[in-house]
Amino acid sequence: MADVERRADRQLRLIGVLFAVDLVLLVVVFLAAMFWPTAAAAQIPREALQYRADLTRQARLAWGLNAPVADFAAQIHQESHWRPDAVSRAGAVGMAQFMPATAAWWCSLHGLSREACTPHNPTWALRALVGYDRWLWDRVRDTAGDCDRMAMTLSAYNGGLGWVQRDRALASSKGLDAGRYWGTVETVNAGRAAWAIHENRDYPRRILRVLAPRYAAWGPSACS
Repeated sequence: MADVERRADRQLRLIGVLFAVDLVLLVVVFLAAMFWPTAAAAQIPREALQYRADLTRQARLAWGLNAPVADFAAQIHQESHWRPDAVSRAGAVGMAQFMPATAAWWCSLHGLSREACTPHNPTWALRALVGYDRWLWDRVRDTAGDCDRMAMTLSAYNGGLGWVQRDRALASSKGLDAGRYWGTVETVNAGRAAWAIHENRDYPRRILRVLAPRYAAWGPSACS
């Protein structure tokens, strides 16, 4: 009789342990679900929040209501970490990191005077970034999908539209699908230096795969 009682007591203790483990796991899952979005948002620079509304407005004006705002936010994050006074070693300036020659061309294209061409101005930079992205997007056609098209758009923003066109032509000459960036166009090099092609290939990958998910609450992404 004592053996039966001992076995029953061990079974009850085992059930209690299993229940406690299950309870701990449920608490962990609940806390992770509750705090994960906060943790992701914590990776967004505090400075970004003051520009969220303006970026969304500028993006929708240029792209429509389904503008990929998360991608643009990620791009600014990559370019300048949301600093209006950013200046690169190469001479790119402002939040959107326009080179002076590119800024002058963009302003001329839109009939802006030299006084109105202000890359250091956050509003100018946000409008120029989404507008230039749209200009490039419209010239990168026949892609496999929006994610590939946005990757090519970003590659062109970083390294020039001409290089994207040459890379696509080279991919096509090799029998590859020039409409696919990921795993296809990104694997060829039409002649850039090793450091330049490495930087250019990392640019869309980091923006679309690493940074854009952090800004998912801001709006759509071409790769979501």
